[in-house]
Amino acid sequence: MSTAFGLTAIILVCVATLVVGAFGLRLSRTTSDFYVAGRTVTPIRNASAIGGEYLSAASFLGIAGLVYTSGFDMLWFPVGYTVGYVVLLVLVAAPLRRSGAYTLPDFAEARLESQRVRLLSSALVVAIGWLYLLPQLQGAGIALQLVTGAPSWVGSLVVVIVVVANVAAGGMRSITLVQAMQYWLKLTAIAVPGFVLLAVWLGDGAPAPEVATTPGSHWAEPLSGFGGQDHPAYATYSTILALVLGTMGLPHVLVRFYTNPDGRAARRTTLTVVALLGLFYLFPPVYGVLGRVYLPTLPEGVRPDSIVLALPTAVLPGTAGQLLSAALAGGAFAAFLSTASGLTISVAGVIDQDLLRGRLRRITGEDATVVQGFRVATVLAMAVPYAAARVVEPIGLATTVGLAFAVAASTFCPLLVLGAWWRGLSTVGAAAGLVSGGSLAAAAVIVTMVGGPLGGWPGALLAQPAAWTIPIAFAVTVLVSLATPGRIPRHTSKTMVRLHTPEDLELDRAPGHR
Repeated sequence: MSTAFGLTAIILVCVATLVVGAFGLRLSRTTSDFYVAGRTVTPIRNASAIGGEYLSAASFLGIAGLVYTSGFDMLWFPVGYTVGYVVLLVLVAAPLRRSGAYTLPDFAEARLESQRVRLLSSALVVAIGWLYLLPQLQGAGIALQLVTGAPSWVGSLVVVIVVVANVAAGGMRSITLVQAMQYWLKLTAIAVPGFVLLAVWLGDGAPAPEVATTPGSHWAEPLSGFGGQDHPAYATYSTILALVLGTMGLPHVLVRFYTNPDGRAARRTTLTVVALLGLFYLFPPVYGVLGRVYLPTLPEGVRPDSIVLALPTAVLPGTAGQLLSAALAGGAFAAFLSTASGLTISVAGVIDQDLLRGRLRRITGEDATVVQGFRVATVLAMAVPYAAARVVEPIGLATTVGLAFAVAASTFCPLLVLGAWWRGLSTVGAAAGLVSGGSLAAAAVIVTMVGGPLGGWPGALLAQPAAWTIPIAFAVTVLVSLATPGRIPRHTSKTMVRLHTPEDLELDRAPGHR
């Protein structure tokens, strides 16, 4: 890839991000603007922004790398990412918006009337956000290193600087404009080169992927070689479960539903998101398959996650291929920036509200105090994952994201589903579910990331823990709640009415829930 072309594309994306973010800064004036964009975001714009932040490094680079390496089984990743929003639409989208909360811990406290459950939720939001930020920063390092040869920490640092500048300056209102723009930028960046490469492939006689014709290869066989694990059928179904149920537990996804004007708009937003994600996910597998045609063996120093960036110059040597690679590099950086921005917003909001609030009272005015604390929290939200990205060995962008989904599904999925639909949920039961699911999933993540992949059933169970951690978390939550009926919140009935009554009916809402 031409260094000049690629670097120019990345710089243009960063500059466009800062310019659009600066425009949003002019509109951010209140606490509500910083946290939920004043709750006035239209469904189309919100859906574009959700698509912008949800299509991360795992989507833009990781899926193609997985398909290239392991074959058609990896197509479950884009399917799971998209179906997760359908589950979110059916179960929790409207109740979340009607709760009137700013963050997921706000919802937990409003539903369960417990400061302890709120603190547990806060700790999990920060942990999931930081785990999800790791592959974004590592992916930025991979992309810039491939384009310029710079050390991987440089690309990560560029993302940190741009994201902190945008998020700290304008909050959610600013980031909403940035992410909506970045969805369409990413779609264009991956679709246009994809169509060109497909045209060249058809012109070459549509050759089959080389690995698919190799005797003994499982690349094109379903449920036969999921990531090279010993029990691919289990790994496949566990991954699907994590992706489908983990979406509703991702803090940067949930916070978006608080920005809609009402529950009806939240549902329309989710439907639009499904369409936008489905459109985007048509393209990453194309790069993985074409990679097997034109790059059956990766060049020295090129990782599978880089196949999207390396493919155009292999198919079209010369200026045309370099321009396509540059466009993809710019789109990849847009993916890192938009997802990192959404994660930083959610993590910074929790750090600000639960750790910093009350420590900056020396600033005059309530809104000034909130904004100042939010900006300090933004720096903290990015500093920790940036440091971790320097010491944690990459295990694959989509793999790391999958682990974040598993933790989210094992913790917040039971809390949200049971909290929105079951009156019998007790404070102790909710806390027990969060602790049990979070502890088991976190232990599996730590062993996988630090100890590396293991063989046999232990390796499969730890690398893909969702199939056993989610049922355990649900079971613990229900059983402990049934054993502690005296700890059901006093105002459960009133809260449930608020969660399930359309906004056009007048309700007596508690202060701060309007």
